[in-house]
Amino acid sequence: MSINWFPGHMAKARRQIEENLNKVDVIIEILDARIPLSSQNPMMDEIVKNKPRIVILNKADLADHNKTNRWKDYFRSLGRYPVAIDGRSNNVLKSIEPLALEATKDIFEKMEARGIKRRPVRAMIIGIPNVGKSTLINSLARRKAARTGNTPGLTKSQQWIKAGNNLELLDTPGVLWPKFEGDVGLKLSLTGAITDRVVHLDEVAIYGMKFLIENDKENFDTFYNINHYDETDIVSVFDAIGRSRGMLMAGNEVDYEQVTNRVVYDIRNGKIGRYTFDEVIHDY
Repeated sequence: MSINWFPGHMAKARRQIEENLNKVDVIIEILDARIPLSSQNPMMDEIVKNKPRIVILNKADLADHNKTNRWKDYFRSLGRYPVAIDGRSNNVLKSIEPLALEATKDIFEKMEARGIKRRPVRAMIIGIPNVGKSTLINSLARRKAARTGNTPGLTKSQQWIKAGNNLELLDTPGVLWPKFEGDVGLKLSLTGAITDRVVHLDEVAIYGMKFLIENDKENFDTFYNINHYDETDIVSVFDAIGRSRGMLMAGNEVDYEQVTNRVVYDIRNGKIGRYTFDEVIHDY
C-alpha cells in the first residue's frame, strides 16, 4: 500500500522543530512499541542530528514484551536512551527523568564548570501522530496539559510544559514523512497513526488477520470462535468471523465492512493479544 501523506501543518511542524532545536538539551522521541521502526520518522535523524536522544517505546502494554526488550537493546546500541512504558501510567516521570539527567550529564557538567547555575533539563518531544505524545505529556505533568484523543493530528502547535522539578518539555505536533510504501503504511494504519479516511481499511484488516494467523493462529481462532476456514483464502476468514460474530446483512450475507472495522479495532486496541509487528533488527 503506497500512501502520500504530508499535510501543510506537518511541513510547518518540521520547520518549527528545526527552529527550536537550539533551545533544548535533549530530544525525547516517542515511538509505538508495536512498530518501533515503522513509527520512527526517517527524517528525524537528519533534523535532530547529534542531540542526545531518549527513545520512549510507548504503548508497551500492547506490544510483545520479549520483542520490546530486544528493541531496547537495539536502540541502546545506537547510543540512545530507551525505555518502554505505558504512557497512561502515573509513574512515567520516574522512568523518564533519570534518563533525561543521564543523557544531558555532560552538557550540565560543562555549564557548571563555566559557573552557570543548574536549571531544569529542556527536552523536545517528537513523534508521529497518535503515538501517544499528549497522553504521555499529561502523565508527566500530572495534569491535562495537552489535548488527547485517539485521532491523529490533535497537537497543532508548540507549548512548554513543566514536568517535576528537573524537566521542561517542549511539545510539538506529530510529523509524518511524505511517502511510505509496502507494509509500513499498513502497520501505521493498523496501530492508528494514519487516519482511516486516507487508507483502504480492508487492506489493513487483511494484513492484520494474516499476521495473526501466521504468528498466533490458536489465539486468533479462539478469540473469534472460528475453526472451519481456509487460511489461504482471506475471504474464507472474513466469512468465518462474520458468521461467528453475527455480522450479517439481508439474505444471510456477511457484512464485510463490519468485519473489517471489528478486526482493525480489536487488533489496534489489544483485544486479541499483545503484538509487535516490526521484526527486531539484528545487525548491531
